[in-house]
Amino acid sequence: MTDPISDYLTRLRNAIKANHRIVEIPSSNMKREITRVLFEKGYILNFKFEDVTNHQGVIKIALKYHPVTKNPAIKKLDRVSTPGLRKYTDVASMPRVINGMGVAIVTTSKGVMTDKEARNQNVGGEVLCYVY
Repeated sequence: MTDPISDYLTRLRNAIKANHRIVEIPSSNMKREITRVLFEKGYILNFKFEDVTNHQGVIKIALKYHPVTKNPAIKKLDRVSTPGLRKYTDVASMPRVINGMGVAIVTTSKGVMTDKEARNQNVGGEVLCYVY
């Protein structure tokens, strides 16, 4: 596999389209941080890191749906920076997703955070994905 983050996002997209409640994804430190950001911003219901001996472990993610209409909280996940074409940004040109309604997940020297947090801390970095 050449792009584990893209695999992570695809597994989330597929689980949402199939209306699954829980999805299991192989873990890595970057995926754990992306999951933490998605939870903090309210796009997923809950998550759990399970460590398996001799392996990195798995992430169990409980997806969030509207209680009445059953619409998912995540409408779209777009991968921005790929291994073949990295997308870096500075504070001045930090992207705004749907005029601030969505979030861009950015990896910076201070960790993985949203575009708004990166602007507040005055740091730029690699734009991983857009979530809305």
